[in-house]
Amino acid sequence: MNPSPLILDPLILELKGNSLDDGPGIRTVVFFKGCPLDCVWCHNPESKKAAAEISFESKVCVGCNTCMDTCTNNALSRENPLFIDRNLCTLCFDCVDNCPAGALEQIGQKMSISEIVDQVMKDKPFFDTSKGGVTFSGGEPTLNMAFLGKAAKALKEKGVHVLVETCGQFNYDSFIELVYPHVDLIYFDIKIMDKDHHKKYCGLPNKGILKNFKNLHKKYLNGGVTVLPRTPLIPDITDTRENLLAIVSLYKEEGVKKTQLMPYHPLWQEKNLKIGISPVLTKEWSPEKWMAEERVKICEKIFIDVGILLES
Repeated sequence: MNPSPLILDPLILELKGNSLDDGPGIRTVVFFKGCPLDCVWCHNPESKKAAAEISFESKVCVGCNTCMDTCTNNALSRENPLFIDRNLCTLCFDCVDNCPAGALEQIGQKMSISEIVDQVMKDKPFFDTSKGGVTFSGGEPTLNMAFLGKAAKALKEKGVHVLVETCGQFNYDSFIELVYPHVDLIYFDIKIMDKDHHKKYCGLPNKGILKNFKNLHKKYLNGGVTVLPRTPLIPDITDTRENLLAIVSLYKEEGVKKTQLMPYHPLWQEKNLKIGISPVLTKEWSPEKWMAEERVKICEKIFIDVGILLES
């Protein structure tokens, strides 16, 4: 597998404190910008591109037109359903700086490792009382192994539990050398088993992902860092019986005893509009609908019936 592209100055999408959904206990999540995959259902579409972007929140806009007067490229227009013509925009961010209502926002900021550590450590008392910690997520945090490894090491040395959420598309040797020694827990996505379907819906085949998972899980079984595989349940794409049975077969071969299933939700569609992406239309599912609880139960039963525990 080819090495992951090196991003010398990775952008941080957000530092989100008081999270209860990204690992054990109360956690602070560091969201990196940029991902090697392009999943059609991505719940953080603003994290896909490694470069900075502009977000427009129409509900916040007061219609003062200050941004339009500021833009020298005429990239902003109320005639445009998405408001910003991304082909004309040069990302100078003058409109962001001059928007009095905060309707325009720069997505992706440079932060030094020391800045990240200082901000995360403000939540250390919550980590200590809840057995929580920091979660590196994205996007894909492993796009910059050196940066991620140094940040993880700095926090680990301060007694913070470190979790990495990954899509699995990374250079294994670099991960083991730079990141693995400083991690307590790995959340590893297993989305689609069929390589052609994986390429269709996620942008790349899954050969390298599956190889990385097998290698990391083997290390875990031999006393290494805990690896928890997770599957997002996307109606008629990842939640098909065929796909889930294929995942179960992989888990049985690799000795996986526990997994996590993440039911689909439609809240990401509004994020797409903010960054200038038209609503996603597919033949497979209605992206604006929540996943029915009955359907989630059917998916869960496939794993429970073979003795694989479900992490909540």
